[in-house]
Amino acid sequence: MRKTLSLAVALSCLALTSCSRTPPASSDKPLDVVLIGGGVMSATLGTLLEELQPNLSIEMVERLDSVGAESSDTMNNAGTGHSGFAEMNYTPENPDGSVGASKAVEINEQFEISKQFWAYQVQKNYLGNPRTFINNVPHMAFVWGDNVDFLRKRYAALTHENLFKGMLYSEDPEQIRQWAPLVMNGRDKNQRIAATRMDIGTDVNYGVLTRSMVKHLTDTGMTLKLRHQVEDIKRGADGIWNISIKNLADNTTQNVRTKFVFIGAGGAALPLLEKTQIPEAHGYGGFPVGGQWLVTTNQEVIKQHWAKVYGKASVGSPPMSVPHLDTRLVNGKPALLFGPFATFSTKYLKNGSWIDMPSSVNTGNVRPMLQAGWDNMPLTKYLIQQVQLTPEERLATLREYLPNAKMEDWTLQNAGQRVQIIKDDPKKGGILQFGTEVVASADGSVTALLGASPGASTAAPIMMKVLEKSAFRDQLKTPEWQAKMHEMVPSYGRKLNPDAAFANQIRQYSSGVLGLKAFNLNVADPSQAPAAAQVPAATPTPVIAQK
Repeated sequence: MRKTLSLAVALSCLALTSCSRTPPASSDKPLDVVLIGGGVMSATLGTLLEELQPNLSIEMVERLDSVGAESSDTMNNAGTGHSGFAEMNYTPENPDGSVGASKAVEINEQFEISKQFWAYQVQKNYLGNPRTFINNVPHMAFVWGDNVDFLRKRYAALTHENLFKGMLYSEDPEQIRQWAPLVMNGRDKNQRIAATRMDIGTDVNYGVLTRSMVKHLTDTGMTLKLRHQVEDIKRGADGIWNISIKNLADNTTQNVRTKFVFIGAGGAALPLLEKTQIPEAHGYGGFPVGGQWLVTTNQEVIKQHWAKVYGKASVGSPPMSVPHLDTRLVNGKPALLFGPFATFSTKYLKNGSWIDMPSSVNTGNVRPMLQAGWDNMPLTKYLIQQVQLTPEERLATLREYLPNAKMEDWTLQNAGQRVQIIKDDPKKGGILQFGTEVVASADGSVTALLGASPGASTAAPIMMKVLEKSAFRDQLKTPEWQAKMHEMVPSYGRKLNPDAAFANQIRQYSSGVLGLKAFNLNVADPSQAPAAAQVPAATPTPVIAQK
């Protein structure tokens, strides 16, 4: 396996970017917008633009035979409903022993924006019944041994923040058993354990959500091209972007002209961004990491667990190593997953090519990629260990969370691919960056989204950032567009966490429309009285004074 990884790196270093001629210019009137990729990001941006300016001509290009089938799909997504409640990698321990809460608060702020945007679409009857894509599933953090002290400090830090009020903490085995019976059954009674729980946590099926958004967009005039692959992107002499698109059904190629391009193709975004040859793309590379789940179909096991239980990464392990015992709704039915276990391939997409990574290497990013690889030996070591795991070793890891797990109840299934950003750095030469980043040309006519986690949960705020960097940035500042943004996201431009009353108002609105639980932050102990899910039609959009 070490040889395989070394060979992959060697191939990457030897590869050169493909040279391509500018596609022939077309006399056709250029489109206003082309969205490359049929995932939740493109669907979100398309919906924002359709609402802001309904007369825009928009085309979406997807290489698979359906939208939302790559990273957005529920079994391909590493974590659904990310909101900072249970993911301990968002609350690092500082050198002085304190726990930082700022990243978790930021993630939760972003998720609340997404919830408002979805609530707006539900009220407009764009998405149908919200039960099809979002449901309450408690979020739990679970630790043992010395990590109990960390979790206690994490709980103390987070419950000082308004958005995390209502979180429960316990070191009592019987209380934790009530929250997650499978986690406690068969556990050593002398083991020191602790857990937190947020009843307002959610599970989100981003595949269903994406398909619902895209259906609305096609109903309102967007052109959708499935089984079409973008081969090249070049700017014409007139400043218009020429996109060469191959029909995978008949191998014919078409040239499409457009004023604005969004590259939201997941792991494939990097090689497509490189084809634009914009200076802003210089120095970016990508490191692919895949995943696998242990999945049970034993209904007796599934019905005993209703929570997303996150663990803590071992010291020195990368953030992606955090395992969780995850309740998800797949095709409307509860499923139980554990993982993900990391895998390595040079593909940038689950349905990608083995030459994705080697072909993305060029003279502008080879140095950052080599330097980042050298500086991240723990990640390389972790991946080597992961791909060498035996079934018995995976079962042993599962039993840390589910002590009575049986081999015959669990099967290994492939998850999706994520591509971590590698960036040129003037001091270090190259850095491996976790998270997402928007890259845009100087004029905003082309934008791309690179990176991974937290991903889909923060699609709405990320696409708002795309708008701010795009060719539509001046229009976004107009009173008309600002008013529409506040209609879609009532808290637009304001933070929730500093103002409990404001956070309460927004959460009661979005959760009411989406039929979710919401704590009343105006009471002394919100955890004692989470509001019941409300009937969506009963919740009016709040009128928020703009600041």
